[in-house]
Amino acid sequence: MITLTPGKLAGMRRMADENGIYKMTAVDQRPPIKGPIAKYLGVDQAPWEQVAKFKGMLVETLQAHSTAMLLDPHYAIPYSFDTLIPHKGLVVTLEDSLFQETSGGRLSASIDNWSVGKIKRMGGDAVKVLAWYRPDASDEVNQAQKDYVKQIGEDCAKYDIPFLFELLVYPLAADAHQTQEYVEMKGKKADDVLKSVEEFAKPDYGVDVFKLESPVNAADADGSAEVQAVFDEMGRLAGRPWVMLSAGAGKTEFRNVLDHAFKAGASGFLAGRAIWLDAFNAYPDWNAIHAGLEGDAVDYMKDISALADANASNWAKHVCYGDGGARLTADDATFRLNYSDI
Repeated sequence: MITLTPGKLAGMRRMADENGIYKMTAVDQRPPIKGPIAKYLGVDQAPWEQVAKFKGMLVETLQAHSTAMLLDPHYAIPYSFDTLIPHKGLVVTLEDSLFQETSGGRLSASIDNWSVGKIKRMGGDAVKVLAWYRPDASDEVNQAQKDYVKQIGEDCAKYDIPFLFELLVYPLAADAHQTQEYVEMKGKKADDVLKSVEEFAKPDYGVDVFKLESPVNAADADGSAEVQAVFDEMGRLAGRPWVMLSAGAGKTEFRNVLDHAFKAGASGFLAGRAIWLDAFNAYPDWNAIHAGLEGDAVDYMKDISALADANASNWAKHVCYGDGGARLTADDATFRLNYSDI
């Protein structure tokens, strides 16, 4: 049974609505926004102002319809921090979008000069970290990834803040369709997703909420009993509250994924491109982008939020917390945080 310390319980509540459902919007993407802007402008690096401006529009148009916003320290936080609605949850991404590609797999790292402690000090309600993981990557790479995640979990426990952990399988160098893009891996194997969840559900990593990809290709989320069984197994292995990510899936495909996920016990979603990519495709027409966000993006957000209201599971009532639901640990020592360390 899992019990929660005061900071973790407060953060978990702040990210959800009054019914314990997570309807969170991801604004932390970097390559999926920087890449198209740079390509259109014919430059190597997208101008900071252009990337940040789009993220600002996302915050402006979508935060009222979200329970929490996921922001990155490079663009979204410096541009939009002052415009955030105070009663909305704030999740801050910690991993750098630049990863090290090796012959044995990918290695993750945190953003320079950022840490769990810094996110806590700035008022973040949770720390989000994405780790690339393939069970069949090299032993050296997998151990490094495990060590990285474990350290984040320990830091989140130290600073008493929820750890929201995102897992993505990816193509190894020898795989067909090899790409470094932040998109769903073509031909991914459900076993790779399930084994990854099983590994990081171990208590050593200190994960409070999983942000998970579909265990099957989004296009294959067809409502069948066979696909549902895979989602059910992923939820069982997670063993704690979990939400779905969109991984670049289209609106219809992601809604189908959510239908499976909610039936399997997911507590909501933390999605980005499925919500706002269609609007972003109008770049550099900022008026069209803004209209698309206020129109189709908001409509889609309302649609999947209604689906979550009807079918998602209250995170605080997850079986991992026992019959009484999410509650504080009985150990009084956990209340005596050492704020000199923060």
